[in-house]
Amino acid sequence: MGLVRFFCSFLVFLSCLIAVYGQSTRIGFYSTTCPNAETIVQTTVASHFGSDPKVAPGLLRMHNHDCFVQGCDGSVLLSGPNSERTAGANVNLRGFEVIDDAKTQLEAACPGVVSCADILALAARDSVALTNGQSWQVPTGRRDGRVSLASNVNNLPSPSDSLAIQQRKFAAFRLNTRDLVALVGGHTIGTAACGFIMNRIFNSTGNIADPTMDQTFVPQLQRLCPQNGDGSARLDLDTGSGNTFDTSYFINLSRNRGILQSDHVLWTNPTTRPIVQEFMISTSNFNVQFARSMVKMSNIGVKTGRNGEIRRVCSAVN
Repeated sequence: MGLVRFFCSFLVFLSCLIAVYGQSTRIGFYSTTCPNAETIVQTTVASHFGSDPKVAPGLLRMHNHDCFVQGCDGSVLLSGPNSERTAGANVNLRGFEVIDDAKTQLEAACPGVVSCADILALAARDSVALTNGQSWQVPTGRRDGRVSLASNVNNLPSPSDSLAIQQRKFAAFRLNTRDLVALVGGHTIGTAACGFIMNRIFNSTGNIADPTMDQTFVPQLQRLCPQNGDGSARLDLDTGSGNTFDTSYFINLSRNRGILQSDHVLWTNPTTRPIVQEFMISTSNFNVQFARSMVKMSNIGVKTGRNGEIRRVCSAVN
C-alpha cells in the first residue's frame, strides 16, 4: 500500500513538474490539427521583415520578455492600461502587428487551434533565421495566459545588472550560466537606447566614466549619443553587424566594446569569459547552444489544459 501511495504521489509531482517547466510541448504538435501553422507564421514574419528588418530583433526580444514574466504564455501580447506591455521595460517592444497578422491568417486556416504563445515562439525562431542565424525545431503546444499585469514585470534582466544578478534571474527559471551567455548573445541583433549607456561614456564633467571600455571606441559612442542629446535615440548592440545574427557580438565583447554594462561583464568576469571565447571562435557552437537555450527558455511555465486558452485575438484587451 505504501508503494502505491508513493507511486501516486510521484505521478502528481511529475505532473506538476511538467506543467511548470513546459515538458508538455512537443515538435509537430499541430501536424494534424493545423499542418500549415509553422509555414503561415514563417511566411508572415518574412513578409514583415522584408518591409522592416527591425521586426526581427523585436520579435526575439518580445518572446524573451514574455517568458520571463509568468512563463511563455503570450501574456505580453495582451493590451490594456495596466498590461505587461505598458511596463517600463516593455514600452519599446515591437512586432505586435506581426503576431496579429499571423494569428488572423491562422484563424482563417484553422480557427481556435494555434495559440498566440506558440506563434510568438515560432516567430522568434524565424526572426533569427531571417538574420542569417541557424533555425531550430520549436516544440509547440502552449496555451495562452489570461493574466497580464504591468506589476508582474519585475524579474527581467536589466542593462545595469551585474553577472551575479543575471545568474540569479536566469537560475530562477533553471537556465544556467551557459544558457545566459548564449541567450544574451541574441544582442548580436537589435539596438539599445542611448539613455542606458550615458553613465558609461560620460561622467559629471563630461569625461569618460568607465575606464574599462575600449577608449578608442568611446568617442564613437559619444557622437552617437551626445551628453545632452536624445536619450531615446538608439544604437546597435553589436557595432558593425547589428542586423546579422553572428558571433561578432562576442568579438566586440573581447575588445571591451560591449554596449551595455550587463554585456560588458560577460567578458570581464572570469566565470563567463571562457564561454564568450568559445562562442567568438566557433559559430557552430554558438548556434547550437543558442537553439538549445531558446528551447529551454521557451518551455518556462508553459500553460496547458484549463490553465490556459487559445485566444482568437492575440492583442485582445486584458
